Amino acid sequence: MGRGDGTGRIVSRPDADDTGTGILHVDMDAFFASVAVLDDPSLAGKPLIIGGSEGRGVVSSASYEARRYGVKSAMPVAIALRLCPTAIVVNPPYHRYTEMSRQVMAIFHDVTPLVEPLSIDEAFLDVRGARRLWGSPGTIARDLRARVKAETGLTCSIGVAATKHVAKMASTISKPDGLLIVAAADTEKFLRPRSVRALWGVGPKAAEALESRGIRLISDILDTPRHALDQVLGTAMGERIWHLSRGIDAREVHTGRSEKSVGHEETFHSDISDTRTLHVELRRLADRVGARLRAQQYEASTISIKVRFSDFTTLSRSRTLTEPTSVGQRIGDAAIELFDSIDRRQAVRLVGVRGEKLKPAAMAATLWDDDAEWRRVEGALDGAAARFGRGAVTRGSLLGPSRGGGALPTNPRPSYDH
Repeated sequence: MGRGDGTGRIVSRPDADDTGTGILHVDMDAFFASVAVLDDPSLAGKPLIIGGSEGRGVVSSASYEARRYGVKSAMPVAIALRLCPTAIVVNPPYHRYTEMSRQVMAIFHDVTPLVEPLSIDEAFLDVRGARRLWGSPGTIARDLRARVKAETGLTCSIGVAATKHVAKMASTISKPDGLLIVAAADTEKFLRPRSVRALWGVGPKAAEALESRGIRLISDILDTPRHALDQVLGTAMGERIWHLSRGIDAREVHTGRSEKSVGHEETFHSDISDTRTLHVELRRLADRVGARLRAQQYEASTISIKVRFSDFTTLSRSRTLTEPTSVGQRIGDAAIELFDSIDRRQAVRLVGVRGEKLKPAAMAATLWDDDAEWRRVEGALDGAAARFGRGAVTRGSLLGPSRGGGALPTNPRPSYDH
């Protein structure tokens, strides 16, 4: 979900100059909310919240009408409804989002094979090689917006520029349902008046560090010596910001995108203090992460956890493994060790487990594989899940004290219930 609420959008004139451009960033407008309206047209023009309507649900997305009240993603639905009491909470089945995403991405691929999806509802397109077939980048973008609307009923916003970074900034500024073209020669003029927070990759902490020193606009970055940026942000980030503020971005559109991490998290209906119950939940999430890694043929080098307490304080911890893994048992062991290292003085509202720094799965087993037994069992479970559905087979320890017994020892011959 974008930061903006649609106010102050900037769009290009029909005759806008697109000289030197060739990169498009296409972003669907309030995608989840728009799919809900597509399925139920009576919701059009109303403030919508996409998220769980019961208990401890959080906002996944919201319509622009709801965003203008301050509703944001990851916000508890209860707080969102206090900000916007007239909002309607809806939650279409997830398969509708993936179905519509496939349709949209298919249209993108009709224009150019050089498509780099960033998420379910946005992508970069390199159209420099499509000019002879479809026209200039500006023409391609206008035709693409019209085709997406005609074939799916959804609207999108497109930024057209010479680089990925500027194209992404332009699409954000043009939302919703807009097109903003930044000719190569106009790049610095476009960037100068923007907030440092608009730079792709500048998070809240980096922005605060810059703003505390009076560097609030990109023009301020341009007027700041490079060594001063390095002192504020560190050498790597200082170099990156120095280049991006000048419109320098050598990144190409990559069609072979792979996930940088795989994770799952759970918000509880009621805050939980019991350690064993939390261990069980971490183990369950770890198994889901492992299954996804195996399905995508990746292994995680780093395991991280996220813990949110009853007062909304959120902590994260991570550790690098001696060997990458996709084994749920090993991921769960690491997650529980990280969790137990936290000084907990409050009940827990949310926990999450994530595998990071992914690498392609090893083609051959090593001579000594401590996880060999678990690999065989979890591989068999993957097959059972494919045949009978996820959840048909689970650990006995996840079924609760009355059925599952205690926690599994470190390296037993694993036992599962069907």
